[in-house]
Amino acid sequence: MLNDSNKARKRLEEANFSDLNAMMEAYAAAAANIARDQFRQHLDFTSESMVAFEAVLSELAEKDDLDYEYEVKLWGGYLGEVLRRRYNGAWEMTQYPGGAAAVPAVEIRGSRLFPLIKVYRRLTMGDSESIGAFFHMVTERLGQPARVN
Repeated sequence: MLNDSNKARKRLEEANFSDLNAMMEAYAAAAANIARDQFRQHLDFTSESMVAFEAVLSELAEKDDLDYEYEVKLWGGYLGEVLRRRYNGAWEMTQYPGGAAAVPAVEIRGSRLFPLIKVYRRLTMGDSESIGAFFHMVTERLGQPARVN
């Protein structure tokens, strides 16, 4: 029998999304639900949620049996959605600098951010790849959030 997390994963992996934005929004929403249900952390797509988000990634990084492809899409989707919403950006598939494959990135004001790569590095390299430090650096460079009309 599938638990709620596995059911969510199965739904995500079997879904036919209309575009990359819809797919990443769905993964981000699933991440927020999993954070609440499995990690007792509240992720609300705000900059304030980065502390709770880092706590989830710290706990995940301790596991030996991670499916990195899925976990990176899930949690990288959340990080990307926080940034996309904050700055009115857009998801796009683009080549990572020095990489061979196209990956989801968030385009904001002419800058491309790679939240999935950042989450992968955090999960595999540990605390030295702090999400909080990354988020602070990005918000310092990008300045004020986009105004919502």
